[in-house]
Amino acid sequence: MGLAYDDLIDATRKYMLEEIDMDVDMGTIYISNYLNPDGCETWPRILRAAAESGTDDTLAAAIIEDRCLRTHAERRKPKGGVTMVAVPYTAHETLGEGEFNRYYARGLCRRAIEDGVPYLQVYRAKPVMQPREASEQKIGMLVDPVAILADLRATQGVEPALGLPPGPNSGLTLRIPR
Repeated sequence: MGLAYDDLIDATRKYMLEEIDMDVDMGTIYISNYLNPDGCETWPRILRAAAESGTDDTLAAAIIEDRCLRTHAERRKPKGGVTMVAVPYTAHETLGEGEFNRYYARGLCRRAIEDGVPYLQVYRAKPVMQPREASEQKIGMLVDPVAILADLRATQGVEPALGLPPGPNSGLTLRIPR
């Protein structure tokens, strides 16, 4: 079950699509090492389709339906070198949720900036069994959409410096304050 995005409306989706297109055009779109060669090719299309009319759940389903994942991927060893590891059985959900949420947050930041909304609010969009203390402390925070947008654009494929959204499986995202 994916996140419940409070502000996933056409206006937010429009900006999500612009952000995806910008990354594709600039060659900065994140390509997970869990994606196979066909998945790397398909990724921008299925990501865009989910942003246009779906959710993180439809993106995760498309990853499976289009057979985008490798069975094994390289992982760096702490003391140097690499090893091959099995791709987690939840990789499609983690990748779908994480990347959809990043583009949702980017789209919402763009919308907030355009509409003159000075802050976005962190909220729990999906229940989690054991919430992390760091995540719990972020709930209710008001954040600057300009700073969050710049951070998310600069940190493709890694944890954003500002920690928002805090990555897949946190259950957190952003909304326009109520």
